[in-house]
Amino acid sequence: MSRLITAVSLAACTLPALATEGVAMDSMVTVPSAHTARASIDRLETLAKARGLNIFARIDHAAGARSVGETLRPTELLILGHPKGGTPLMQCAQVYAIDLPMRVLAWEDETGQHWMGYKRPALSGKTQSVPACAEPLKKLTRAIDTLVQEAAR
Repeated sequence: MSRLITAVSLAACTLPALATEGVAMDSMVTVPSAHTARASIDRLETLAKARGLNIFARIDHAAGARSVGETLRPTELLILGHPKGGTPLMQCAQVYAIDLPMRVLAWEDETGQHWMGYKRPALSGKTQSVPACAEPLKKLTRAIDTLVQEAAR
């Protein structure tokens, strides 16, 4: 029981800090969005489908919180990708599979500001640089950067 209380306390102290621009969370990039969390993810999903990407899942964390009698500001996650982008990266270093498919989070912070966030594959903290991964990393990073920037406008 004390471990649960410690974990909940730690989460309560650290999660609010993630809502502000410029706060790094293990290579997470945050982008202000001109749209609500739902609209940001709607826009991202539309853009991704138009580019032929697969949508693996869409998770509404606020709805999950409501289902257990809790509240949470709007928070949605989209899991997306395509084997043409991820496979070359995993072929050069299979450990990149832990970060694939790509995930993009959209949320509203405590001030009402809307954000989108994601982890850039090129910044995912792998301990060894693999030269063969440079090009696939560059392509995947460029693709997710572009998609999120467009969705946030």
